[in-house]
Amino acid sequence: MRKRVAVIGGGIAGLAAAVRLRDLTAPGTEIMVYEQGGVLGGKLRTGELGGLPVERGAESFLTAGPGGDSAAVALARHLGLGDALVHPATVPAALSIGGHLTPLPTGTLIGVPGDLTTLGDIAHVTGADPDEGRPLLAAGEDVAVGELVRARYGEQVVDRLVDPMLGGVYAGRADRLSLDVTMPQLAATARVEHTLQAAVRAAQSTRKAARPVFTAVDGGMSRLVAAAAAASGARISLGLPVRGLSRTAHGWRLLLGPVPAPQTDDVDAVVVAVPATPASRLLAAVSAGAAEAVAALDYASVALAAMALPPGTPLPELSGFLVPPSEGTLVKAATFFTRKWPHLGTAGGPVIVRASLGRHGEQDRLQRPDAELLDQARRELGELIGDELPPPAAAWLQRWGGALPQYSPGHRDRVAYARQQLPPGLALAGAAFDGVGIPACVASGERAAEDVSKSLEE
Repeated sequence: MRKRVAVIGGGIAGLAAAVRLRDLTAPGTEIMVYEQGGVLGGKLRTGELGGLPVERGAESFLTAGPGGDSAAVALARHLGLGDALVHPATVPAALSIGGHLTPLPTGTLIGVPGDLTTLGDIAHVTGADPDEGRPLLAAGEDVAVGELVRARYGEQVVDRLVDPMLGGVYAGRADRLSLDVTMPQLAATARVEHTLQAAVRAAQSTRKAARPVFTAVDGGMSRLVAAAAAASGARISLGLPVRGLSRTAHGWRLLLGPVPAPQTDDVDAVVVAVPATPASRLLAAVSAGAAEAVAALDYASVALAAMALPPGTPLPELSGFLVPPSEGTLVKAATFFTRKWPHLGTAGGPVIVRASLGRHGEQDRLQRPDAELLDQARRELGELIGDELPPPAAAWLQRWGGALPQYSPGHRDRVAYARQQLPPGLALAGAAFDGVGIPACVASGERAAEDVSKSLEE
């Protein structure tokens, strides 16, 4: 009998799961992707500004992964997009501190320095980093990034380096984010090395040199989304929420659609690839323990402001900059888009600047009209670079409410516990469980597909 598999969630994790299911399952297996929203891709969405493709979500992904290409690069190549992969220009980035833009120091791991001599006046090391004759962390131990770095290097390294770096990725604070999830390489070496400096250097030694750190897709991330959807051969259902999930004698029943007009779908296996809150609701009828563990995850809301400035608008010779939370601005990061991505820049074309607004706990600051937030972003950007920006020829604001997971210490153990409570044929995937970043989401979706495909063989 032909098998049927449902993927709940049409973000990149769900689509990667669907592609992997197509590769692993028997010909004729029916794969359905249910996406509550009106478009696929989740937080991968390419917009247009000044006649150029400009990302409304994630703009790039890590090039390298364990042992070679990252999962995102491997997926892009698998989908025939290898020739469309592009890399940013080798232009430095900076920190904005006290009204001055200072180049980011070299030799850091997400802001944690391995060579303290490179910090200059950016941050003064006030902590001690002694060898106490044992590893920094016990086997399996997890701590907040800020707790470890603050104890070893002091306040300024956390506040001026680590916080803005983590804020740029997670919109969160170092004192609340799990080391094991946000910096897994450092967590691993900290369980071996006796000092933080040695742990950072050991983690850095695993990096492959001579490869660009980041990769994007020429034409935009939406190309990756469309290619994955096509390769999966899945039946795509948009605007159709999955409201319930229950076991049947032979598999799973999905409760679909609005309450006044419910539908059901019976399938043999399910991949749940949605954020924590809807995932917890779906798991409630399957395992109360799993649902409770998943529900513990908190999120941050952010907004992206993009502006097409007049051709020739002068900007610092940077790819962009990060802003420590202590500066008090709504802008936490900025990208000089057309400089960072040379495949977009054209002589006489617009100058595209994109700013990220808001951090965890600042959602109230985002509750204002788009025009007000765009005006504030332009004003703050001018103050941060030291030169007022001209009015943009075009602009847009993209809001991502509750978009970025805030992984508190112990997150991996909670997720492992949740997964242990689930019966075969049901798997979890996505940023809620295995980390932000496109490679992490792709790898998570692929592992979930591999897990449920085994149940189809039984």
